[in-house]
Amino acid sequence: MSEPDGAGAPLGAAVAPDAGAHGDSGRSAAASLVPGALLLVVALVWGSTFPMTKDVLTRMGTLDLLALRFALAGLVSGVALLPALRRADLGTWWRGVVLGLVYAAAQVTQTLGIDRAAASVSGFITALYVVGTPLLAWALWRVRPARSTALGVVLALTGAGVLGLSGLHAGAGEALLLAGAVFYSFHVVLLGRWSTGRSAWALAAIQMMTLGVAHVLIALPGGIAVPDRTGDWTAVVYLAVVAGLGALVVQSWAQARMDAARAVVIMALEPVFSAVFSVTLYHEPLTWRLVVGGGLILAASIVVELAPVLARGRLMRAAGPDGAEPVPAALTTSMPDRSEGDPLP
Repeated sequence: MSEPDGAGAPLGAAVAPDAGAHGDSGRSAAASLVPGALLLVVALVWGSTFPMTKDVLTRMGTLDLLALRFALAGLVSGVALLPALRRADLGTWWRGVVLGLVYAAAQVTQTLGIDRAAASVSGFITALYVVGTPLLAWALWRVRPARSTALGVVLALTGAGVLGLSGLHAGAGEALLLAGAVFYSFHVVLLGRWSTGRSAWALAAIQMMTLGVAHVLIALPGGIAVPDRTGDWTAVVYLAVVAGLGALVVQSWAQARMDAARAVVIMALEPVFSAVFSVTLYHEPLTWRLVVGGGLILAASIVVELAPVLARGRLMRAAGPDGAEPVPAALTTSMPDRSEGDPLP
């Protein structure tokens, strides 16, 4: 494993301005917020699926729903994104397959864990991927998160604990949920590493097709039941096309432009949006846990998004009007080199 450029440097910090770039600082600051804003939309879409899925599962089996959802997403991917798939090279194909298998493993272990563990701890254990992601990035490539990102991780994990933790019990269900969190961490880290320089369309399509094949094979021995209501079919299409393929395309594009630790803190807003949808659409009670836990996770996302922009503004002001003032090396960082020709981990 070769070490990327800038390994050991904190991610999420500001990048030193080039000489003469002072006039573009406003545009670059705004542009730096776009990937995070798109991941915020992804978290919102994913959050909307929790109450919807819970409702559909009262009439469908879990494995049936997963198989139908991802088979449909894979089919749509193969047809709608055929040009992108034809242009994809072998490296994109095998990376997409690996990412799809890792994601499938995360979903299967999480689903089995939710069946066996108390609901009060399921969300919290799954949210441990917020901590696992920066730890994996450091273990694999010695990528050290910026202090603002580390603070965001602590706030997000605390918020997840307030939101869903009311006691811990060690058992098979909890072990499966922990395994699912590890798989999710691997998916976020590998996607961030492999998405740069590759088509987000092709990478998402290959993952969707892999997920479809994997979930159909898992569900096939017991037979796959299909919905008998129009509303359930509408939910399946939404889960497949919008929350599945569409969200994964956006995630692939956004993660190519930001480090994995920052991305995972933003995506930790998913259970917050889920709770908001549950309260507003399904009339679940609004509790202090939702308010406090959700507030902490929201604060974490604000910290990791605004800290780089504020730091960049300080550097621009320190550089002076012509942007030629040298910037202290301690305040600069470089993103890891994740070009197409990167060596494999």
